[in-house]
Amino acid sequence: MAVPMCGVGSVKLFSYLYDKTLLWSAHRHAPYYLAGVSLAESSFFPIPPDVMLISMGLAVPTRSWRYAFIATLFSVLGGLLGYVIGCYGMYLLQPLLLSSSYASSYLQVMHWFEDSGVWVVIVASFTPLPYKLFTITAGAMHMALLPFVVGSIIGRGLRFFMVSGLLFYFGKRLHGQLRRYIDLIGMVMIILLVVGYAFMHWCV
Repeated sequence: MAVPMCGVGSVKLFSYLYDKTLLWSAHRHAPYYLAGVSLAESSFFPIPPDVMLISMGLAVPTRSWRYAFIATLFSVLGGLLGYVIGCYGMYLLQPLLLSSSYASSYLQVMHWFEDSGVWVVIVASFTPLPYKLFTITAGAMHMALLPFVVGSIIGRGLRFFMVSGLLFYFGKRLHGQLRRYIDLIGMVMIILLVVGYAFMHWCV
């Protein structure tokens, strides 16, 4: 009678999820899902579109530029939604925001806007910083709309087209290497999350 190898099965969970994600990303409706995620992430959704952008690019590397354009366009549109939320709804959201874990970040972002304006939007759009926090703050501070849109296009475009460029030219090679080590990467990420949570719980 064979003994089930539970340890091996659990370790392979990440490669199973990776294969499933690639399968979903190759679906004919995947660009619509990417557009929806990009739109929502810029104003309220917590998951960045990079996750789907990367998996879609790995599934079909030749379409990477198209996916980057979709992510950029709808992310900027979502940024405008965040701007409107900040502009017209901050008097309702601010008490909740100031009482949340984002309070210090929100106050810091306001200070950055006062000092740097459009450059803050470009940096926030490009880096892993929570872009939604910047879009809402820009609206709350009534930042000029044209610089906000231009900064968002530059930052989001650079970020998504850089990722898609790597996938277009090296997608097949990256897919092979990533598939090989995905279970190890997944376990390391879980360990880092647990350590980070413990650190925040005990030290903050």
